Amino acid sequence: MTTMYTFDELPSLVGTAVGPGPWRTITQEQVNTFADAADDHQWIHVDPERAKDGPFGGPIAHGFLTLSLLIPLWGELMDVADVKTKVNYGLNRVRFTAPVPVGARIRMSSTIAAVEEVKGDGVQLTVDQTIEVEGSDRPAVVATFLARFYR
Repeated sequence: MTTMYTFDELPSLVGTAVGPGPWRTITQEQVNTFADAADDHQWIHVDPERAKDGPFGGPIAHGFLTLSLLIPLWGELMDVADVKTKVNYGLNRVRFTAPVPVGARIRMSSTIAAVEEVKGDGVQLTVDQTIEVEGSDRPAVVATFLARFYR
């Protein structure tokens, strides 16, 4: 369930843990669609039969596919109700620390690490995010995300 905040509440969120969010399943169809969009058709992603004999025992999602889900996963955790503009400003650090097998379920947890004022009556949130794979000892993605909100 998405937690709603107001613009004025954002500075008080430093250190706040948000999540984990709901689980979502990674499908072969998603992987194939991403492969087409990214023009990355490596067999460990798109050839389930060959991937059975590969290093992961089956096909895995692209790391960048998992990373691209950061935005919808973030939206499942929190939102800001009274702003005019929301900007995905970027990433400071990203690591792909474990594979995401096709058919696995992932979810995200976040911690608001910093909130800073930015030009144009805005704030920038620095958010430490972890995308975990159900049943895995290691997260799939660890990232520091920058989000901007303007009133």
